[in-house]
Order: sequence, then structure tokens, then C-alpha cells
Amino acid sequence: VDIFFVISGYLITSLILKEYITLGNFSFKNFYIRRVRRILPAYLFIVSIVSLFSYFILLPLSLKDFGQSLFSSIFFVSNIFFWIKGQKYGDDSELLRPLLHTWSLSVEEQFYILLPIFLIFALKFFRNYLLIILLLTTFLSIIFVQFTNILDYKLKFSLLNFEIPFFNKFNFYFLTSRLFELTIGSIIAYLNIYKKNLFYLNYNNFKYLSYFGLFLILCSFTFFDLSKNNFPSLITLVPILGVSLIIFFSKEENFIYKILSNRILVFFGLISYSLYLWHYPIFAFFRYLEIFEKYIFVKIFSVLLTILLSI
Repeated sequence: VDIFFVISGYLITSLILKEYITLGNFSFKNFYIRRVRRILPAYLFIVSIVSLFSYFILLPLSLKDFGQSLFSSIFFVSNIFFWIKGQKYGDDSELLRPLLHTWSLSVEEQFYILLPIFLIFALKFFRNYLLIILLLTTFLSIIFVQFTNILDYKLKFSLLNFEIPFFNKFNFYFLTSRLFELTIGSIIAYLNIYKKNLFYLNYNNFKYLSYFGLFLILCSFTFFDLSKNNFPSLITLVPILGVSLIIFFSKEENFIYKILSNRILVFFGLISYSLYLWHYPIFAFFRYLEIFEKYIFVKIFSVLLTILLSI
């Protein structure tokens, strides 16, 4: 998810900046129409199918919770709903909620609504300071995340003895705490458009940074544990730096570029949005039926079914 937010911030910012530079203007209407066409058709279709299965599979209390999460997800505020109603992400009870994964889509859509307004305003009135503004926003978001994590730590060892990590749960779900991941993507987009030639004057000095970026991502996959580490936090900067280096320093002759351009990976990239939408409800339903963890063939079937439906 952290990697996804960086890529999302990079892509959307690139689209906005390139349109503004090329045309000298920006159409908010066209931007939001493109986002609606990209997001809503598959989303509403899959949510409808999941709702039908939920009616027959879920018990009354779970079905009521599903209905509330469905309502919040349609209006892209499910991250707020799960913060209020849920436990810590990753807890066993949370794995049974078919639409839990929509929290990240809600964060993304909230960002999509605000970013064009923010960027166009900055480009018109503070164009020479846009990079500084993005850097400052990123820095403040990181400071906010660390401050709230410290508050959580203090509450845990206070006389109140909070069992649920209140502020960490807030950090996990809210745009304010995920903003630095998205704006780091925006910074890469800005540098890629305005400043990349400064780095590529002597590209050979930087070409191995993309390899280091992949190393950082693999380290985060291997050593980070959601149950032991706070996410997001300073440690989240490890995979974020990794994906940033790959985006910025990969060129066509680069080995990392060739790997990521592989037909199989590109194919999964093309169906990635559908994979994201399908996988969690499928896994949740099988978990709810108490067969997902018991049988390896159910897990394999779940993965294959997710891929087939995504195609």
C-alpha cells in the first residue's frame, strides 16, 4: 500500500503538470470525469456482486456491519468508518470484513479531489516555490505521524492502559498521515518533469540507485511486520525511498526497467486494479466460512479465482 500511494501520487501529479505545461491550463471537469470512468464502473460492479454474496453468507450482525461499510465505501469515506468501528488493521476480526480494503481507495480518492485544486493554485500563484511547498507538506505529514505514534506509545504505558492503539489506527487510515507517501510521489513527478536533466547529465553515476531501490523494497517485504512495527512511521520511508529510486533512475537500458517491463508483470499491472478489488472479499468470505486457513487448496483456489475474475 505504501508503494502504491507513491506511484499514485507520481502518476496523478505527472498528468496534472503535463497538461498544465502543454496547454497552459487545466480542466478540472475532464480530470474528474477520467477518474470516475477509471474507478467507478469496476468498483460498483464488484461491490454489487460482493453485496449479493454477503446477503447469503454473513450472519445478521456481520451483515449490518457490511451494510455500513458499503455505504461509506460508495462515498469514499470507508477509511473513516473503519477507523471508528474497527480494531487495529490486521487483527483477526478485521480479516472477515469484505470491504476493509476499500479504505485505501477512499484515501486515494480524497487525494484525487484535493490535489488538482492544490497544484493548480500553487502553479498559478507560487510556481517558483512549488517544490518547496511539496517538501514542506511532506515534512509536516511525517512529523504529524511521528508525533501521534509517540502519543500512542505513551498511552500504552500510562495508567489508562489503552489496548487499542488509538493514534496508530488513526495514522493507518487517514489521509493526513498518508499524505507524505502521496506527496513524495508528487515530488518525484515534479523533479522528473522539471529537473531530471540535472541528474542525467552524468547518468552513469546514478544508474545503480534503482538496484538499491529494489533492495530496500525487498528488505521491507522480508523484515517488516505489521504486528510489531507502526505503519506509517519513519520506517515506512524505507520502501518509499526504494520505489522512488526505481521510478526516478530506471531507464530503458537498465536491468530493473527490463524486469518491470516483462510481459507477465505488465499483464498483472494491467489487471492490478481488479485484483485489488476482488482479492479481499474473496479471502474474507472463505475466512468467514472458516475454511481459508484450514486447507491449502482453498488458498490456491482463492488466488486463481481472483486472477480469473480480474481478467
